[in-house]
Amino acid sequence: MNSLINRQVRLRSRPSGIPQAEHFEIVEGSVGTPGPGQVLVRNLWLSVEPAMRGWVNAVGNYAEPVAVGAVMRSFACGRVVASNDPAWPVGVAVTGLFGWQDFALVEGAAIQRRIEDDGLPMSSALGVMGINGVTAHYGLLQLGQPRAGETVVVSTAAGAVGSCVGQIARLQGCRTVGIAGGRVKRALCAERFGFDVAVDYKAVDFEEHLARACSGGVDVYYDNTAGAISDAVMAHLNVGARIVICGTASVANWDPPPRGPRVERHLLTKRARMQGFVIFDHPEYASVARVDLAKWLRDGSLRYIEEVLDGIEKAPDAIAGLYRGENLGKRLIRLVPD
Repeated sequence: MNSLINRQVRLRSRPSGIPQAEHFEIVEGSVGTPGPGQVLVRNLWLSVEPAMRGWVNAVGNYAEPVAVGAVMRSFACGRVVASNDPAWPVGVAVTGLFGWQDFALVEGAAIQRRIEDDGLPMSSALGVMGINGVTAHYGLLQLGQPRAGETVVVSTAAGAVGSCVGQIARLQGCRTVGIAGGRVKRALCAERFGFDVAVDYKAVDFEEHLARACSGGVDVYYDNTAGAISDAVMAHLNVGARIVICGTASVANWDPPPRGPRVERHLLTKRARMQGFVIFDHPEYASVARVDLAKWLRDGSLRYIEEVLDGIEKAPDAIAGLYRGENLGKRLIRLVPD
């Protein structure tokens, strides 16, 4: 293994907001040999998540910040190419927090799960069958608790999480309103992901369109953005509404906290409930969600889009690109061409 080259994307400096390409560097090194209980994984796909912004910032977060000089934390999937753990033989496909690198030398216990050969693409383990799909499933069904006939509003509705949320809500018999940025993403929400109404938050008359789309009120709001978009939605809450806080993508920097409209009066007068969550707190739920997700994928009632960037060289700017709104669906980095 020592003759192989391992390219690693390391955190070069600590960003104060959205990490840019200059905050990372690509370093080449050798590939180690597994010791007792260790496995060597050849990464084939790397994930790009909006949450990675929080993983590298110094501002308090739910996870320990990636150290300067360390490999960028990331979900990845690939195949075991060397093993000293009988639970993970050579050749099996696996996924876990393997980082932005060609090869990951990890303890067997660090592997999240085996990817079964079930007819679904391996890459889906990082998106609709991975953290994004599980996040959508848990946040909507466990916290949003939608009921048939209710109106569910989703921000970043064309994204990897938001698009799943809208489709799962539709499967529960709900009316769905998707909020996305630009004509192309708005069309995706309506035509591919089946939202009943899609609203463009970049339009000058966004609040007017939102008011029409939510004329009967909002029962569940799945919030991926915070900021002005969420402020506009709050005005349309129904009595007993549930607000699920999944992300804060519209806010570039939480230090100091942004000032703006307050939600307390809305929550009080509408007897509404607002709850945030981090899916890493619920590891036991993933297998439950994947049963539903796989069934819906196979029967065609759940659809997804992957945006593939080829080569590890695309990694340093990949997070910033998410926040520029460049991606359509789940953003992935492919290390080995098909």
